[in-house]
Amino acid sequence: MNEVSIHPSRRAVLGKGLALGAAGLFANLTHLQRRALAAATLGGGNYKALVCVYLYGGNDGFNVVVPTDPVGYSVYAASRLGLAVPQNSLLPILPANPQGGTWGLHPGLAALQSHFASGKLAVVGNVGPLVAPATKAQILSNSVPLPYQLFSHYDQTYQWMTSVSNDSAATGWCGRIAENLAALNGASPVPMNISLEGTQRLQVGPNSAPYNLDSSGPIAFEGFDDEGGPARKAAFEALLAASSTNKFQQAYAGQQVEAMQIEGLLTGVLAGAPPITTVFPSSYLGKQLAMVAKMISVQAAVGHQRQIFLVGKGGFDTHDGQNQKQGNLFGDVAQCMAAFHSAMEEIGYGPQVTAFTASDFGRTLSSNGKGSDHGWGSHHLVLGGAVQGGDFYGTMPNLALDGPQDIGGGRIIPTTSVDQFAATLGRWFGVSAGDLLQIFPNLSNFQATDLGFLT
Repeated sequence: MNEVSIHPSRRAVLGKGLALGAAGLFANLTHLQRRALAAATLGGGNYKALVCVYLYGGNDGFNVVVPTDPVGYSVYAASRLGLAVPQNSLLPILPANPQGGTWGLHPGLAALQSHFASGKLAVVGNVGPLVAPATKAQILSNSVPLPYQLFSHYDQTYQWMTSVSNDSAATGWCGRIAENLAALNGASPVPMNISLEGTQRLQVGPNSAPYNLDSSGPIAFEGFDDEGGPARKAAFEALLAASSTNKFQQAYAGQQVEAMQIEGLLTGVLAGAPPITTVFPSSYLGKQLAMVAKMISVQAAVGHQRQIFLVGKGGFDTHDGQNQKQGNLFGDVAQCMAAFHSAMEEIGYGPQVTAFTASDFGRTLSSNGKGSDHGWGSHHLVLGGAVQGGDFYGTMPNLALDGPQDIGGGRIIPTTSVDQFAATLGRWFGVSAGDLLQIFPNLSNFQATDLGFLT
């Protein structure tokens, strides 16, 4: 697991719930929990979910989608040298707007090729953190503002997750979206943001943090289910119930009580989840997405009309061994995302759930002899029933070293900002155009505020 920008807040401990057990659950429900379950009568007709698949380390997107026409491939191969994917192994795709060439997917992404053809998968080209549109000339002359500490894992992850440059107190854009739409989830005690990757900055809002879930279910306190567990549990509950005038003690007790209540609620509703027959890969990412699918299947019982999930996979910092690693990395991502989409269609939520990739940054076009180094722009994937797939969005970059978008060392200037990418997701999710400009403070610097890859 990769921990980034851990941020303390009122709900940061909610993932450490105490198992109350399914038996007797409803007798232990609080007023808030009863209202949440009553909200199940709203049904799932207006339900939507976003699922961020975070690729830790900085994914080399220039091998995700590759030009296959003779001119385009020759430029690509000359820039990539030993990192170039063999032309005859690329999987052909036919984007509606090919932007002047022909294209193929990395062979490791075979599980997603048919989804592109069926219009469920879109490619968003050359995305990265930007403060404003930037050309090579502007950057070299220092005449345009740039994100802080480019090419740094920590800083670029932070800016991907917050869409804010050089502000150590910034909240995440998924956290801000969740607070903007909080009313849609009524009185549900479970946060809209749910993370299977610990508390990451992406999902931390001004007044909220994600509920931390494990791929096997809610995370329970240890030590309450062994021989002395009942006594320890009773003692702990007595301490929480003790009156106190200390504000810190009151806040801590409230957090623990709420965590126990939510863990009990989720344990109960997940125990009654409908079976999903779709088979997920047994990898770390596959298990995470299987739990996300299960959580979505019980969204009505949780009282949610909106949910945002974060899952992740590491290993994408391919300074060396890229050719040996990339096929397996891409293969797992593609198979897991394809299985997740199949599960959503199986349970009838295909058009209501959108999965998308994100990563620290892209990587260099140039090779260091064994792999690629820290870059900037990168291609990303969006999958779901509401996706206007089978096409490219944004502008695919020029792949020539020292070309018009290379600011040195094969680092390619993004042609689409994270703000544009994320705002397109936010608009589909239900955020108004005016509120998007508040959530994404740099969005007004860009001409296109909706890239159009979602209905």
